[in-house]
Amino acid sequence: QVQLVESGGGLVQAGGSLRLSCSASGHTFDNYAMGWFRQAPGKEREFVAVISWTGDVVYYTNSVKGRFTISRDKAKNTVFLQMNSLKPEDTAVYYCAVARTYRLPAMSEDYDYWGQGTQVTVSS
Repeated sequence: QVQLVESGGGLVQAGGSLRLSCSASGHTFDNYAMGWFRQAPGKEREFVAVISWTGDVVYYTNSVKGRFTISRDKAKNTVFLQMNSLKPEDTAVYYCAVARTYRLPAMSEDYDYWGQGTQVTVSS
């Protein structure tokens, strides 16, 4: 059974940094893209970033470009999201997800497995 477990969320002041981790187990995740989404209260889940199975191709939503960095450790089946210069509008539950594809999907329906989410709160 595939399991994704996020960690690293918390409370931080605006301008601060957090590093999220997502550990995947229960399957061999070669050839899978791994992504991060977030959902703020009262809003729909939105795409944040995705990384290819090779780890050398990434794609970000415009609002986080230059501030967030996605990376992965294939040997450990782990994906990371380094978040710098955090803003109050980044406050949300952050989810990692895995897509069985060589592409870099940005739509949640293209992902096959999801974690339980980790809360990120940025105070002003």
